[in-house]
Amino acid sequence: MAADSYRKIWAQAALIPAGQVASYGQIAKQAGLPRRGARMVARAVGAAPREMNLPWHRIVNAQGKIAIPKGTAGYQRQQDLLRQEGVDVRDGKLDMETYRWNPTLDEIVWGPGSLHDPAADGPSQGQR
Repeated sequence: MAADSYRKIWAQAALIPAGQVASYGQIAKQAGLPRRGARMVARAVGAAPREMNLPWHRIVNAQGKIAIPKGTAGYQRQQDLLRQEGVDVRDGKLDMETYRWNPTLDEIVWGPGSLHDPAADGPSQGQR
């Protein structure tokens, strides 16, 4: 069960575009794990294989704060990575109104920046 949930979380986290952020709860909801899912997101992100290159730094708490303890290397690394992507982070906090990722259904299904064109799939069975 946890492995399947982790894969769902990783899939959603991987979609967050550079320069935008999502909350732990948002990722949990999009992964279909709304109940107690935010904590599972934190665990899943921490357990992600390094070679996955998951954009872990784009996930913050619901108030727009870095959840890693202040003063640690991880805290500084997350702040630096977000700033490199153009996110204005001040003292470990950012404006969720400005930087929150609000994906469309197409982005969730087809990937960031995607707009699916059903006509490109060819005729449906009813149109043959």
